[in-house]
Amino acid sequence: MRWLLLTLLLMSALEIGVFIWIGDMIGPWWVVVIIVLTGIIGVMLAKQQGIEVWNRARFSMNNGEAPTEYIIDGICIFIGAVFLFTPGFITDTVGFLLVIPVTRKLFKNSIRKFIKRMMDKSTIIYRRW
Repeated sequence: MRWLLLTLLLMSALEIGVFIWIGDMIGPWWVVVIIVLTGIIGVMLAKQQGIEVWNRARFSMNNGEAPTEYIIDGICIFIGAVFLFTPGFITDTVGFLLVIPVTRKLFKNSIRKFIKRMMDKSTIIYRRW
């Protein structure tokens, strides 16, 4: 919990610093326009990618396969959408990386390992019926 609070505090400070730095270069109103546009475009892209992954997962389940890869994709898209909805250049960059399918692959293995580690510690309980 401490690490989460420290991370949020540090990210907020970094985002404010980047706002000031870029606002000094291109002007404060352009910063506001860019933030609003990346939020709108990001949410639309996340919605489109989420629907696509959802349809692939349904198709996989209809064929009797476990949709494990699609669940990880869905987690990446959800986290990316939250980052895109949060105002800031750093969070928008990470959000786009998580939502775009080509760059999403960079994060999937780390998320898979994190979930496995949580399952091993019994933080996440997984049962087969």
